[in-house]
Amino acid sequence: MNQPSMNRAATNEAYDRHAESLGHVVELQHVNIRVPDQIAATNFYISGLGLTRDPYLMTGTDNMWANVGISQFHLPSGAPQVLRGTTALVLPDRAALLRRLAGQRRNLEGTRFAFRETEDAVETICPWGNRIRVHAPDAARFGAISLGMPYVEFDVPAGTTPGIARFYREILQAPATAEGGVARALVANGQYLVFRETDAPQPDYDGHHIQITLADFGGPHARLKQAGLISEESNPWQYRFLDIVDPGTGVALFRVEHEVRSMTHPLYARPLVNRNASINNRNYRPGHEAWPFALPPEPG
Repeated sequence: MNQPSMNRAATNEAYDRHAESLGHVVELQHVNIRVPDQIAATNFYISGLGLTRDPYLMTGTDNMWANVGISQFHLPSGAPQVLRGTTALVLPDRAALLRRLAGQRRNLEGTRFAFRETEDAVETICPWGNRIRVHAPDAARFGAISLGMPYVEFDVPAGTTPGIARFYREILQAPATAEGGVARALVANGQYLVFRETDAPQPDYDGHHIQITLADFGGPHARLKQAGLISEESNPWQYRFLDIVDPGTGVALFRVEHEVRSMTHPLYARPLVNRNASINNRNYRPGHEAWPFALPPEPG
């Protein structure tokens, strides 16, 4: 009897099984940056970029969670924080984005707000100086993401990227590479932390943070604790660390707080509401309010 074709396919040695490995980091959930003005933040992140304010959590006037696909910006009120690098987004319509941003010029006059087109992106600056690079969906570069946060890129000192890649590989057990002054760590399906070397002077770290989720929650904690790197034991499902160090020497290479959660955290993989930013009261059509964060399937 002939074996079913699916069995033959399953033994095809042409598959690269390492290509689909995620390591132990399974979620890049949010970038947290304090903002001094919630109205200006709404004008930029919601009205300008076209993101969606989370309708269920942080709905008051002292914090805002802005949904972008399966990730978020967390924007609590306070002295402004500026990420030392660039947060990248994928948004579905460049022309609509440019119209929305242009429409916020008057509302954000007198701030650092700016935007410009490049060949493959729209480079924006928030009212307090955070750089956000907006790409169009591109299956070759970003996989199936039609709305999301494909990478967060940090500016780091020259010579640090090999050690940074070792840190993510050995301490967090995330696939990571370093080449040509750039380190890339895979921290979720289709999402990366990128570290790009620069000689330009950088401001002091101001307390902004990112949040990741680990499948192996205890192993990295033990290695971080042994190295004296745990900065906060938050609760049963969460801890934090500040410094990225070279695992071989212990030398600190870069500081950015990582809020680390377990997959048993109550907020892990919480479904997020994402609106279709092109819908308004003049062009409304029932059934088109939401925007899927993944590209549609291929025909057939």
